[in-house]
Amino acid sequence: MARDPAVLLAPGVWRIPLIGDFTNGFIFRDADDQVTLLDMGLRTSGKKVIAALRWIGSDVTDVTRLLLTHAHSDHAGGAAHVAEQTGLGVGVHADDAQFVRSGTVPPFGSTPGRLLARLPGSGFTAVPVAEELTDGQVLPVAGGLRVVHTPGHSPGHASYLHEGSGVLVTGDAIFNVRRLRWPLRALCTDFRMTQRTAHRLGELDYTTAAFTHGPELRERPREDIRAFLARHPAD
Repeated sequence: MARDPAVLLAPGVWRIPLIGDFTNGFIFRDADDQVTLLDMGLRTSGKKVIAALRWIGSDVTDVTRLLLTHAHSDHAGGAAHVAEQTGLGVGVHADDAQFVRSGTVPPFGSTPGRLLARLPGSGFTAVPVAEELTDGQVLPVAGGLRVVHTPGHSPGHASYLHEGSGVLVTGDAIFNVRRLRWPLRALCTDFRMTQRTAHRLGELDYTTAAFTHGPELRERPREDIRAFLARHPAD
């Protein structure tokens, strides 16, 4: 049975399964049909983003904002294709902006990560940055999309809280792959910082937790994330 190109999370909010449920992007659509796209997967995923957009009844001409959670190739890789199709640059936290502009991955904090970064294809096609985002900034996206700076996985890693629907996009601060878990230590700029800043997510109010890696949590997501964080107290 064919998988739908997008999964409805809340009115006007969809998850885009780019590699099954393992890697996801997101669509936010305003009442006036303006569309914001968040994360665009690997280099080969850009076309899936456009297909999902059309599947929900929108098109590239409706897209007014592109956003990234961070400058890793499995999130920013497809951005060049989508940027070309829409004629837009991306919004990303200021601390990752330089990496998006150059198509380079932020430095990893471990020896295995640094070795991986040297492999061919570890980067991505550079994308123009239209906006450098700041912590706490509320973007005028379908009722308000708040930037929550959760650095560590990368310097400018950001989660996003959609205040209009109660959907939290954790980014790579927390994975939901078979169970809640941390991102791989080797692929973090500062793994300890990742653990510390993820605790901000336990302080927010939301009704759905959506992950860039793994399926969403719709039942008691805040309680589940708080329980996970309680088992892993910040240093």
